Amino acid sequence: DPLVSSLQRYLGASISRRVGVQHALDNDYFNRMDALNYAIGHDDGQGGQDLEQADVVLVGVSRTSKTPTCIYLAHRGVRAANVPLVPTRPPPEKLFELKNTLVVGLTISPDRLIQIRRNRLLSLKEDRESTYIDIEAVREETVKARRLYERQGWPVIDVTRRSVEETAAAVMNLLHGGHGQVEVLG
Repeated sequence: DPLVSSLQRYLGASISRRVGVQHALDNDYFNRMDALNYAIGHDDGQGGQDLEQADVVLVGVSRTSKTPTCIYLAHRGVRAANVPLVPTRPPPEKLFELKNTLVVGLTISPDRLIQIRRNRLLSLKEDRESTYIDIEAVREETVKARRLYERQGWPVIDVTRRSVEETAAAVMNLLHGGHGQVEVLG
């Protein structure tokens, strides 16, 4: 193929003529599948007894894209778990005992969060009012989350205007750049 040959010359790379090589079942593939199984088994605070096996734990209030970000990270071979911050119950103690695992707080503007939660309720055909979409309750929920992140010294990513891919890229940067107090604004 002239295009592939041109790319080969331009990049100085050799090409393989083996069909299906991009789907090889190598170590990377098995690491990604392991990471995906881990993410699924540690979604929304499940499997909390072995959070220390995660590369990263995402923490945030409901609807901050924790689950899709973990799945995206898993496809990159990152073992990611997520823990929801629920107003009526404290986070698991195990979360505060992690030493070698990156914990990242996800935050979002209250207005955007209410919009997302309203859409979620509409998709579930749920129309009654609740604290889930009450502006004061949501503001309090997001402020409490921010205070927790600050107390713990966890890096924070604002997902208000970020796609899942952008959030995952920010997490990957944190994983490769250290675990210091970092604020990644969206």
